[in-house]
Amino acid sequence: MAWRNCAVLLRLTGEDVLRSCVRGGSRWPHNLQQRCGFRKAARKPESKKVEEELASPHTESSEAVVPRRTSTPHWEQQTPPGSPRAFSRLLRPLVFTVGFTGCSFGSAAIWQYESLKSRVQSYFDEVRADWLEKLRPPKRGDVRKEINQWWRSLSEGQRLVTGIIAANALVFCCWRVPSLQRSMIKYFTSNPASKTLCSPMLLSAFSHFSFFHMAANMYVLWSFSTSAVSMLGREQFMAVYLSAGVVSTFVSYVCKTATGRFGPSLGASGAIMTVLAAVCTKMPEAKLAIIFLPMFTFTAGNALKAIVAMDMAGVVLGWRFFDHAAHLGGALFGVWYILFGHELIWKNREPFVKLWHNLRTRGGPGGGGDRGGSV
Repeated sequence: MAWRNCAVLLRLTGEDVLRSCVRGGSRWPHNLQQRCGFRKAARKPESKKVEEELASPHTESSEAVVPRRTSTPHWEQQTPPGSPRAFSRLLRPLVFTVGFTGCSFGSAAIWQYESLKSRVQSYFDEVRADWLEKLRPPKRGDVRKEINQWWRSLSEGQRLVTGIIAANALVFCCWRVPSLQRSMIKYFTSNPASKTLCSPMLLSAFSHFSFFHMAANMYVLWSFSTSAVSMLGREQFMAVYLSAGVVSTFVSYVCKTATGRFGPSLGASGAIMTVLAAVCTKMPEAKLAIIFLPMFTFTAGNALKAIVAMDMAGVVLGWRFFDHAAHLGGALFGVWYILFGHELIWKNREPFVKLWHNLRTRGGPGGGGDRGGSV
């Protein structure tokens, strides 16, 4: 079955929480610098603007752990967790979460409309392409043809997540470029204590610092992609996946602000937990197995309960190895969407689609009436 050998890495898909030590100034751990490719360098004079961006003290220890050209979060400007000002900073992320989720599902509805509208034309294009392919003499060693055959052998879900995997791989490579470190830390790690709050909520869902972290997350996403896309459709799947990345980050923001345990987080784990929870909720009796221990099987429903319980314990007990709040938020969002969200959001998209249809066909012949009727 498609479920077998998919579950061992579920508990490994946590979002890495990059911790920093606050000793007279913000600083990244030494082993993190080595993995980032940071090099020790003497302190160089910087402009006042850079000092404000880094928000670090004007004096540092003689070790010069992180060069000034690589940004570090401004921990000394964190607001006490219990103050009203700290929670008021979450208003913008909340508005961004609601707005981005609505835009995601609206765009998915338009995407589905346009796909249905062009399906007939695509069919004739494929027939013409097959006819021309037969007229052309076959070529040996045609790499392009082999790639096309491999691409067609993939399921719709696997083809869809291939783009997501490529985006994650590109961001992972950007982490290895020293000149991009400041921008990567600012925009591709989510932290409620940062000055940049909204855009990292989405971008951090495509960001991985560790190769093993990225490989584990992408393996789980690839394993569940076929079932998830078959269940939701590619348009709805993308809307759920992107919204889940933002929702899970917002839950992480709330938890960090409430507990005062600030720190940057990154990874696709929150969004992947939504996909996993949605499939397990829809098919609770499906059998899962551990990749290295295929003889041990368990139901998807039990696996989901265990994962939620572990992440809830991590939030309550303050475990900091993973961002358990983001995991829990993603899992709960997936369960909620299957039980209520699909009926509440996706099945009520018809008025919006009609509005888009009227705007789309307004300039057509005869006011677009005939064209609209066929669609």
